[in-house]
Amino acid sequence: MPLKVQLVAADREVWSGEARMVSASTPEGSLGVLPGHEPFLSLLADGPVSVQGQDGDSVVAEVSNGFLSVDHDLVTIVAQQVTVGTGSARD
Repeated sequence: MPLKVQLVAADREVWSGEARMVSASTPEGSLGVLPGHEPFLSLLADGPVSVQGQDGDSVVAEVSNGFLSVDHDLVTIVAQQVTVGTGSARD
């Protein structure tokens, strides 16, 4: 079963889709989330978040002032600023 991922800026959802892995940095260090991961909530360190898609493609987002939540294969990343590819959302 794939992960369902939501990248949310302060004012709107920026990207959502399915993934096989999410990589991010927290104040305590780097982490990877795979399907079946234990639920948790963590602050994010400012920087890149990588979402590896089911087909091998990746989405890389730059985030600042955010957190990451994992619950039942749903990964939600909420940040004040999120930039994905050429699109961005800022508050």
